[in-house]
Amino acid sequence: MDNTRVTRRGRIALTVAAGTVLVAVAAQIPATATAGPADHTRSGATTVAQRSSVSVGAYDDSYYEDAVGKTGQALKESLHRIISSTQTGKLAYDQVWDALKDTDEDPENSANVMLLYSGSSRSENSNGGDPDDWNREHVWAKSHGDFGTATGPGTDIHHLRPADVTVNSARGNKDFDKGGWEVGEAPGNYTDDDSFEPRDADKGDVARMILYMAVRYDGDDGFPDLEPNDSVGNSSRPRIGRISVLEQWHREDPPDAFEQRRNQVIFDKYQHNRNPFIDHPVWVDEIW
Repeated sequence: MDNTRVTRRGRIALTVAAGTVLVAVAAQIPATATAGPADHTRSGATTVAQRSSVSVGAYDDSYYEDAVGKTGQALKESLHRIISSTQTGKLAYDQVWDALKDTDEDPENSANVMLLYSGSSRSENSNGGDPDDWNREHVWAKSHGDFGTATGPGTDIHHLRPADVTVNSARGNKDFDKGGWEVGEAPGNYTDDDSFEPRDADKGDVARMILYMAVRYDGDDGFPDLEPNDSVGNSSRPRIGRISVLEQWHREDPPDAFEQRRNQVIFDKYQHNRNPFIDHPVWVDEIW
């Protein structure tokens, strides 16, 4: 068992009652509102069912109205239209630093951020390029499509996360797959010559970020058509694999309260669009 994950989920778990309130009122929250803090006073991890259903339905009569009831390519196209047209807040790359300090705030220490892959908490001001700093990890590696850091996929914070500089370097631009040797700076993560396997606590998060990017960037706005495939070694192609492994990770690691809060903060304060696979995990199987 991943003890780090139990600790993280235990300290930010939502009760069923809190989830019910979110579902009832979320559709009434304006896009300019500020997300409220998660309830960190309760202990004990939520069940898989609770984690997966907290936000389902919250926006079905408004934000997702055009997508509800669709499947396959029709669902993917509908979600693309929704999350593209509502992304009215687009960040410059320098603005990503401050946004990540907010979206990835440590729920137990507001002066820190939680780091992807390592799961450690680090001062929000320790950002930069030194080995002990954290930097901006592009989960969909920017070289996979060569989109750089110009405003667009290179600055979309739905797939940008704080990560330890050394661990980020170990991941590089590799595809995602199982196996390899353990990453010394981040036990539980594995890597080899052409792939990277994140620790269990981050597997589903990574999968949903990749699948969001595949729906958001469809080649119709001057950026590459990003698509997952079932290969590794994609290099500069606008492809990332392996989709079969990502689907498995998505099922095994459903959205938790940290990920749901992050989605809400991005929607409320920054980009004003949502990751639909956090809100509706079942839509992954409906499309892929």
